[in-house]
Amino acid sequence: MLLLVTFAVNAQSSLGIRGGGSFFNFGGEDARENDYINRAGFHAGLYASFNGGGAVAVEPGVYYSVKGTQADNAINSRAILNYVDVPLLFRLKAGDGFNVFAGPQLSFLANSKFEGDLGDSTFSFETENVRNTDVGIVVGLGYNLPHGLNIQGSYDYGMTTVFKDSDADIYNRGFKLSLGYTF
Repeated sequence: MLLLVTFAVNAQSSLGIRGGGSFFNFGGEDARENDYINRAGFHAGLYASFNGGGAVAVEPGVYYSVKGTQADNAINSRAILNYVDVPLLFRLKAGDGFNVFAGPQLSFLANSKFEGDLGDSTFSFETENVRNTDVGIVVGLGYNLPHGLNIQGSYDYGMTTVFKDSDADIYNRGFKLSLGYTF
């Protein structure tokens, strides 16, 4: 913590906004036994970047993210899990605007529900069986465009099982494609 504070005090800092599409699914041994497919969602939020003048930058952020999955079954069932993600990324400049990044992420459940389709109607119910926090790792590749714009692709690798009171080996896993602007 002291090292991070020292780095932040001596660093050049900037703020930005970022958002884009998300494609999440359940991963893990038990998820492979089901017909889960990627569920499209979105993410949006704010980040700060602290660069000590070298090739490494530290980037904490706060994002609202829609995760979950859907199943290719008779009722087109869907798990819609909304989180507030708090990543702490370490970016390494790789030259010519490219960067690679990785870091831990703590996610807080905002709400969760399950939906399905029966004929022409949709049914929905909220659930209390989803864990309130998710710990994971984020890895990705970014590119800085002119005028403060940036694009990136990342993979969220959840390491905490999704469901409480269950032995199911099921985790949040997914890709994010993002467009950002640094002020």
